[in-house]
Amino acid sequence: MKIFIRLMMVCMLVALVQKFAFAQGEAGVPFLMVAPDSRAGGMGESGAGLADNSAAIFWNPSGIAFLRGSEVSITHSNWLPQFNLDLFYDYLTYRQYIPEINGSAFASITYMNYGEFIRTGPDSPTPIGTFRSFDAALTLGYATQLSSDWGIGFNFRIIHSQLSDQPTAEEQGSGTATTVSFDIAGMWRPGKLVLPFIDDDIGKKFSVGLDLSNLGPKIYYIDRAQADPIPTNFRLGFAYQVFNDKYNSLIYTVDFNKQLINKDTASNTSQQFYQAVFTSWTNRPFSEELRTIQTSMGLEYWYGEPGNFLFALRTGFFYEDPSYGNRKFLTFGAGVRYDIYGFDFSYLTTSIFPGGEQDPLNDTLRFTVSIGWGGLPGDTRGLPRGI
Repeated sequence: MKIFIRLMMVCMLVALVQKFAFAQGEAGVPFLMVAPDSRAGGMGESGAGLADNSAAIFWNPSGIAFLRGSEVSITHSNWLPQFNLDLFYDYLTYRQYIPEINGSAFASITYMNYGEFIRTGPDSPTPIGTFRSFDAALTLGYATQLSSDWGIGFNFRIIHSQLSDQPTAEEQGSGTATTVSFDIAGMWRPGKLVLPFIDDDIGKKFSVGLDLSNLGPKIYYIDRAQADPIPTNFRLGFAYQVFNDKYNSLIYTVDFNKQLINKDTASNTSQQFYQAVFTSWTNRPFSEELRTIQTSMGLEYWYGEPGNFLFALRTGFFYEDPSYGNRKFLTFGAGVRYDIYGFDFSYLTTSIFPGGEQDPLNDTLRFTVSIGWGGLPGDTRGLPRGI
C-alpha cells in the first residue's frame, strides 16, 4: 500500500476523533482541538470560564494571570479505544509566576501518536520498512493582570505533523508539515458584581473568559495549492461558584464554542484565518450560524478544607447540533489534592445515545498528575484570586 493511501487512513482516523462534518473535517491538524486535561474533560469539556490551572494554556491562557506559584502537569489518554489501536495522546504543561515580568510564563507540549505503519514499495506489497505517524505542538505563552478584575493571555505555537517520514517513488511531498499559530484570550473575574433582581453580591464567585485560538497560516504536506486551514476557534466560557462553605464547594461551568473556518467544498478552497475570523459568522443565515455553536457544561463538587486533603467529583454534558457534527456525550471525573500533589481522571461515554456504543470516542479515559508549588487549583476550591 502506498504511503499516501496510508496517510489518508490516518486522516480518516483523525476526522473520527472530532467528527466536525462542517468545519473540523475541513481543517488540518485537528488534534489541536482535543480536550487535553482530565479536570475540564470531566466537566463536559468546558474550561474557558474557569481556567484556574496550567491546562488553561489550552482553554483560556488569560486565566493563568490570576494564579501565583508554579505548576507542572502531565495528562495521558489512550485515544479512540473502540479501534484497539496503538493511538495515544499526551499533554505536558508548566507555568511559573515571575514578579519581575508582572505575570506568568508558561509552556505546553501536545503529542498525538497514530501508531506504526508498514512501508511497501510502489509496485509490490512486500514490506520494506516501518514508520510512525504523529502530530505535535509546542506552545509558549504569557499572561498578566491588567487590574484586579481583568487578565489577558497570549500563546505562540509551533505545530509539526508527520504523517509519513519520506516520499515513495513518484509520490510528491514528504507527508511532513510544519506551521505556527497564536492565541489571544481575556478573562473578567469581578471583585464585586450586583445584578438586577439578585440581592447578593456575586463578585468573587463569577468569571467570564474568551479565547480566540489557532490563528495562523494554512498547513500543507504536498504544495501550497493543497493547503488546509488549521482549526481556528472561538470559545466563550462562564463559571459560577454556586456555594462555598468550610468543607463544601460547587462550581458550574458552561462553554460556547465555534469553529472559525470558511471553506468552499465545491472548489476545495478556504479563506485565510484573518478573513475567516469574520466571514465564518456571516456565510449562513444567523439562525444557522447559531446552530454551528457547540455547547458544553459541567459541575465540580469539592469536599474538604482548603490547605488539607481535598476530594472532587465532576460531571458534564457536550452537545453539537445534529446537522453540524451531531456529537453528544456525557463525562464523569474525580480528583484529589494533597499537599503539593494532585491527581485527576475523567471518563467519556456516548453509549446512552442511539448508536453511541460504536462511537470511537466511547469509553475514553484521561489521567492527569499535577504538582504545584504555591498552591494547586482546588486549594481555594474554584475561582482563585491569586496572592
